[in-house]
Amino acid sequence: MKRLFDIGVALLALALLAPIMATVALLVRWRLGSPVLFRQTRPGRHGRPFEMVKFRTMRDALDRDGTPLPDAARLTTLGKRLRATSLDELPELWNVLKGDMSLVGPRPLLMEYLPLYTPHQARRHEVRPGVTGWAQVNGRNALSWEQKFELDVWYVDNRSLWLDLRILLLTVRKVLVREGIAHDGDVAMPRFRGGQHE
Repeated sequence: MKRLFDIGVALLALALLAPIMATVALLVRWRLGSPVLFRQTRPGRHGRPFEMVKFRTMRDALDRDGTPLPDAARLTTLGKRLRATSLDELPELWNVLKGDMSLVGPRPLLMEYLPLYTPHQARRHEVRPGVTGWAQVNGRNALSWEQKFELDVWYVDNRSLWLDLRILLLTVRKVLVREGIAHDGDVAMPRFRGGQHE
């Protein structure tokens, strides 16, 4: 049921949101150049890697040594607006159709975090990652890593179609009021360094 629900809603959303996605793509191409999409390998269910796609929000800015500047220096005004409205996440609907992601589930983080999780935290990978999730509607980036992982595991243990519907409705509200976008002055979340550093 969950997979059929994901496919149905993702197809409907892509059809309805196509004009908005086309507009965002044109804005990103105009303000940031190409590529329009940001692609990155992320861990999916059971930690299997997949390529996640989002709209690009950062410019390619390097220091004298060729190292990318910090996120805060590369994030553009357009990028901030896309993140605040979650419009940068819309291409992930394609990942949902492919089966890499679900509409609802723990957010896919970085591959380099996999060996840093405790066994309890690693349970977040027992399900497909989501475009939105229980942690996103309960604080998003305003939460600590430990709090986010606890919410992720709670979702794994309590997931249901009704809970997914509730999370999707709460996500709409969160996007409209723009809560929890940043974490204590950072443009997103600080890097996860492992449970022992929490």
